[in-house]
Amino acid sequence: MYKLLNNEKIINKKILLIDDIFTTGSTVNECSKILKLAGAKKIDILTIAKD
Repeated sequence: MYKLLNNEKIINKKILLIDDIFTTGSTVNECSKILKLAGAKKIDILTIAKD
């Protein structure tokens, strides 16, 4: 489980999540969900490789 330590730094921010390898997508999905709930304006995902 992931959690944020300081939600104020996320509000209205554009965030880029970088994942080294995409397998099931559960990591980026969970992180994206938490960031959206914290008030992120936009979340993009960059993956280096796919399993």
